[in-house]
Amino acid sequence: MTETEQFLATTMPQLTKAEIALHNGDPAPRIAMWSRTDPLTLLGAAMSGRGWAEIGPTFEVLGQQFSNCAAYENEIVAAEARGDLAYTVALEHTTASIAGAAPKPYVLRATTIFRREEGEWKVVHRHADPVSSESGAVVGRLSDPAAAQ
Repeated sequence: MTETEQFLATTMPQLTKAEIALHNGDPAPRIAMWSRTDPLTLLGAAMSGRGWAEIGPTFEVLGQQFSNCAAYENEIVAAEARGDLAYTVALEHTTASIAGAAPKPYVLRATTIFRREEGEWKVVHRHADPVSSESGAVVGRLSDPAAAQ
């Protein structure tokens, strides 16, 4: 098994569980996957931050907005692991409720960078954006919860 295959086999199931939990309102598994050591960056589809002092609370807010995850698939487009750094480029297909609205599907392009810390892969960067205007409208409800209704 290559280094990349081993990374994907161990990390992707954990990442999928964390994203499903977040989209059901529980940010704890996503929070556990992130490093606390700078540099850390989040360029999210709706919210962004630098450093754990900004990123951690962002995940708490997202957890308060999401519920009723009906579907989640992380479609890996490209990935590599080498030494203590790894990355994934993926299409994230999600159907979930935002701010109590009926679950709606959306797709994000997501690039995630991982750093190995004490034998564990930790996220140090995530950049995500919607693949279409329809997905953008759904995700836009995160920054404007009144639009979700």
